[in-house]
Amino acid sequence: MRTKCTNIGTVALNTTSNRRLTGIIIAAAASALLFTVPAQSHEPAAALRAYEAVEPHMGTLVRIKLFAENEVQAQRGMRAAFDRIAQLDNILSDYKPESELNRICRLAVGHRVGVSDDLFRVVSASERLAAETGGAIDITIGPLTHLWREGRQKNRLPDMVAVREAASHCGFRKLHVDAARRTIELDEPGMQLDVGGIAKGYAADEALIVLSKLGIHSALVAASGDLAFSDAPPGKTGWKIGIDSFDSAEAPFTRVLLLANGAVSTSGDSEQHLDANGTRYSHIIDPNTGMGLTKAITVTIVARHGIDSDGMSTAVSVLGAARGLAFIERQPETAALIVTGERPGVRVIESSRFGSLPNSTN
Repeated sequence: MRTKCTNIGTVALNTTSNRRLTGIIIAAAASALLFTVPAQSHEPAAALRAYEAVEPHMGTLVRIKLFAENEVQAQRGMRAAFDRIAQLDNILSDYKPESELNRICRLAVGHRVGVSDDLFRVVSASERLAAETGGAIDITIGPLTHLWREGRQKNRLPDMVAVREAASHCGFRKLHVDAARRTIELDEPGMQLDVGGIAKGYAADEALIVLSKLGIHSALVAASGDLAFSDAPPGKTGWKIGIDSFDSAEAPFTRVLLLANGAVSTSGDSEQHLDANGTRYSHIIDPNTGMGLTKAITVTIVARHGIDSDGMSTAVSVLGAARGLAFIERQPETAALIVTGERPGVRVIESSRFGSLPNSTN
C-alpha cells in the first residue's frame, strides 16, 4: 500500500474519530519538555513542514505525523516507517500462522531456538517486567487470550473448563530466555506467546528510529493507545498530549501534557470488553486467574520508550491501583495516572512524577 502524505501545516490531530482510535490526542505545542535533557532542533523551523499519514497495521490504524523539508523526504520517511511496522507485525503477531512468534511456539518446546533481534528484545523486555511485577504481565497467556478473543467475537463467556485447561499451559516461568545465546525455550507443548501487551509500543519506538536515520528528527507515531514521539515540532518545545476524558469521546480532556522525546500508553476496557451476566470483562487478562479484569481501571503511563510505557500500562492494570502505583514509583523517569471505579465514585490517582509533568491549560 502506498502512503498518501499530506502537508497539514500545524493542524492538530484532535478529531473525535482519532480520540476513539488512540485514547490520546496529539497537537504541536509550545511549552516545556518531558525530560530534563532538552530536545534540540536539527533544522531551522522555517525549513520544515508538517506531514501526516495513516495506515492499518498490527490490528489497528497507525498514525504518523512528522516534520520534513519537503514532500519527497516526508514520503520516503512515511514509507520506511510503515514498512518497519509491517515487518514487526510479521515477526510479532500471534494472528499470523507463519509469524516468527508462532513458529517459535511450535519449534522451541523442550529445546533452545535462536530468534531475531526484534523478537528477542520484546520477549526479554516482557520477561523482565514479568519478574518485576510477579507475573502481572505474562506473554505466555496466549491460550487464554485466544479463548477470550473468541468470547468477545461471539459475545459469550468462555467455558470455564476450557479456561482452566488453557491456564495450565501458561506461566512466565515456563518460558526461558538465554541472553548469551539469544535463544528462547518453552517447557511444554500447547504454550502460545502473545506479545500484544507490549508490541505496539516497541513498533512505535522502532518507527521513530527509522525516521531519525532518514534525517527526520521531529515525529510522532500513534498505534492505538500507544504513542512515541521524538523532538518537539519546529519552533516549539513539546507535543501537546491530551489524555482522553473518562466520561466519553466528546467530553473535555482530563489532562493535557506537554512532552518531547518520550512515550505515552493508555490501557483500559473502554474499547475492548465482554459484557456478560451483568459484568464487564476487560480484554486485559489477569494471569493469576485466567479471567478478564472486572475492576474498572484505566492506566496511563508516561515513560522514555514505548516498549516500557506499553508493557507497564498493562501490568499496572492487573496489579491494581495500590500495588501498581508502588511499582511505578520505583521506576526511573516514569509516571502514571490511574483512574479506578465508575462515576460518581471515580478515583483519580497520580504518581509523584506525574504531578510534576509540564501541562497545558489551553
